[in-house]
This record gives sequence, C-alpha cells and structure tokens, in this order.
Amino acid sequence: MPSLDTLARLAAHTGGLLYPLALLLTLTLAVSLERGWALRSLDRRGERLARALAGLDAADRGGLAGLLEARPHAVHAALLRCALTPPETAAPAGALAARLDEHILAIQPQLDRRLWVLDTAVTLPPLLGLLGTIVGMFHAFAALGGEASGRAQAVTGGVAEALVATAAGLLIAVLGLVAFNALGERARRAGHQLEVIKVMLVNRFAGAAGGAGAS
Repeated sequence: MPSLDTLARLAAHTGGLLYPLALLLTLTLAVSLERGWALRSLDRRGERLARALAGLDAADRGGLAGLLEARPHAVHAALLRCALTPPETAAPAGALAARLDEHILAIQPQLDRRLWVLDTAVTLPPLLGLLGTIVGMFHAFAALGGEASGRAQAVTGGVAEALVATAAGLLIAVLGLVAFNALGERARRAGHQLEVIKVMLVNRFAGAAGGAGAS
C-alpha cells in the first residue's frame, strides 16, 4: 500500500487533482451505500405491504387501518392514509386513483435522490484524471531541460506517475456507472411497486368510497 508521502508526491505531480478525485470516490461510495440501503429497505417493506393487502377483503377498512398502525415505511403510509380518507364527491374509483397518483408523483423524486452524484461520477473523474495526467506530463518533460544525467529515468518515471490520475478517474467512473445502473433499476422497481399498491388499494377500497359518498 502506498505511503502518505508517496500519495502526496503523486498528488503534487498531477497538479493536486488526485484530491478532488479522492473526494469524488468518497461521495460515490457513500451515496451508493446510502441509496442501496434505503431502496432495499423500501423494496422489502413494499413487498410485505403488498402481501398484507392481498390478504384483505374488499372494503376492509379496519384491516387497512391496522396496516397503517403497524407503522410501515412513511412512503407507503401516505398511500394508506389516502385510501382511508377518500373524497366524498366525483367517481369514487377515479377520485381515489387520482389522489394516489398525486402521492406517488410527490414520492418519485425521493427514489432518485442523490443519484445525480453517481451520474456525475461517471463523467467527471475521467476528465479530471486526464487533466491530471496532462499536468504530470508537463512536469515529466520539463526534466528534459535539466541535467543530462537521469533524464530518461525522470521522464519515464514522471509519465508513469502522471498516468495514475487517469487510472484513478477511470476506476471511479466504472464504480459510479455500476452503482448508477444498479440503483436506477432499484428505483424503477420501487416505482413499479408503488403502482401495484395503488391498484390494490383502488380495487379493494374504491367501492367503500362510493358507499361512504352515497350515504
């Protein structure tokens, strides 16, 4: 493992661009772990809620209230509250579906939260790495103007050190791309799951809304 002195020398040789690359790597890992945990938790709770809804009879508002009291994820709790307080006017099924759609549209940005960091990590680090390599090449070839002894070693060693920035940038981009695609797929699955829960609520409680509105 490189020592701190070696890393500091490499960072200085690349114009200090290894420091923002290290920051981008930290952000990429932190966002990947946080979003992965959050979306995985949402997916599991959504699956449990869908199974519980499948076991409810039509218009079983007491059962639905029990699911809400069980404190599901706040995202799902908003949909359950919406189904428990349907409007008393307009077509019940259409009105309930419209209100659930409002909640889902408001929730959708939470699923994609901070994924822009990973999108940035795919494009920015290779450019910073290339710029760091160019700066390092300037330092390496500046050795040609020095003393004759050791010029070749200075140039080849400097070029090798300069290429570290490009390698680091590409590594971060690969990690960011894998995480971005994986988390994007999880977010799409979570959005689809919300749509499934919406349909289940409409199918089971739109009739109850109609009865409440007509009485």
